[in-house]
Amino acid sequence: MMNQGRCLCGSVGVKTRQSIENINACHCKVCQKWGGGPFLSVDCKDDLEIEGAENILRYSSSDWAERAFCKKCGTHLFYHLHYPSTYYVPIALFENNTNNKSKLFRQIYVDSKPKYYNFVEKTPMLTEQDILNLFK
Repeated sequence: MMNQGRCLCGSVGVKTRQSIENINACHCKVCQKWGGGPFLSVDCKDDLEIEGAENILRYSSSDWAERAFCKKCGTHLFYHLHYPSTYYVPIALFENNTNNKSKLFRQIYVDSKPKYYNFVEKTPMLTEQDILNLFK
């Protein structure tokens, strides 16, 4: 099944064959600053077709990753991990994001999560050090 979505103004479209059922929540300080709260995303692996690439601005937010926006409307499009090449796309970007099978799957950088919100779902909760250990 092809999952697809567009930015607010429609200038950029994305498509993936990956499932959008497992939603990741990142609580790192950069994601909080980027979107005003946790980054709720889907792991699209390296399977992301982009339409309207000329309308994308990319920001190198670290040595290992970049973030992308629509340069016309500002919609957040993806977080791209360079190695291994992996795209994390906001769940809300996908048109069929409200299917009954979608669930919060994992939370990362939980040690950076502010105390003013909590998710009810029980998920694996990885700290910053847990994430860094995955890349060693």
